Amino acid sequence: MQKAFAIILFSLTVSGLMIAQVRSSSGIDILGAHENQGRGCAGCHAPHSGSFGSGQVGAADAGSYALWGQDASPLYGKTIAFGDNGRFVEVLPSGIASGSQEVSGILLCLSCHDGNVTATNMMQNWSYEQQIGLLTNTTYGSQKIPTLLGNDGTPSGKYINDHPVGQNATISSGSGLVFANNTFTVIPGTPYAQFVANYGWPVLASGSNRYGVNPSGKPYVLCTTCHNQHVMTVYTSTAASPIAGDGGGQYYRTYFFVNGPYNPNLQGKLTAGQASCSTQFCRQCHFYTANEAHNTNNIPTVFQ
Repeated sequence: MQKAFAIILFSLTVSGLMIAQVRSSSGIDILGAHENQGRGCAGCHAPHSGSFGSGQVGAADAGSYALWGQDASPLYGKTIAFGDNGRFVEVLPSGIASGSQEVSGILLCLSCHDGNVTATNMMQNWSYEQQIGLLTNTTYGSQKIPTLLGNDGTPSGKYINDHPVGQNATISSGSGLVFANNTFTVIPGTPYAQFVANYGWPVLASGSNRYGVNPSGKPYVLCTTCHNQHVMTVYTSTAASPIAGDGGGQYYRTYFFVNGPYNPNLQGKLTAGQASCSTQFCRQCHFYTANEAHNTNNIPTVFQ
């Protein structure tokens, strides 16, 4: 009887964990802020004529990649210095027709989120999650969280306070994370493999294609490495990219279009022996800050 009870209790516990991993989109459309104040998909992708079809001017290649409906041409060829006193310098492509990784992963993002040389494109420069009350962590304070990187209240065009992206913002391997043939793999039994077991590796997993590769063959960060522009509130695990060994097909809460489980609202919900999924997300690339990099393998991740 005791054995049967233990099996039932174990089954209920596992079922409870699985249920706890099912997240919805908080009652809002998963596009969130990218509903573009009612314009929806057409706010970024004009079905006809590119930026001209959105009532804007544009370069001759307007709309030639992803039916892009914003005028990205003011950014063509621009040099932007990111992070750490601007030591990560990125020269943007001279057009969008090539559809290169820098076009799809950086230039098109900045055509809306620059706000300096490009128009604000109906944006209010205020985080949507904060605006509609989804952020409950009081440590964010009352100041508006900006969404225009080049026009965020600091001197216009300043990008040194933004996470580096571009060909010089390379992603390091090591501790069991290997990059070869333009693909990341993980060696079993290594510290990075233990990290994947405790959290996952959604931005680097094989088949994600969310990073760039520079002419030297090194992987580098794009805006779309960390963000999935089409899904603001939910991350879905896959068989190729399971989260904490869930096998794929599970749903997790995320914010800010982050491409992985990421929940900044864990205030008061963590114990000393747990790691926040928001912290874990960053450790995919910044692995030297991970518990597993310091021989601490038993810290579970909280995804709540």
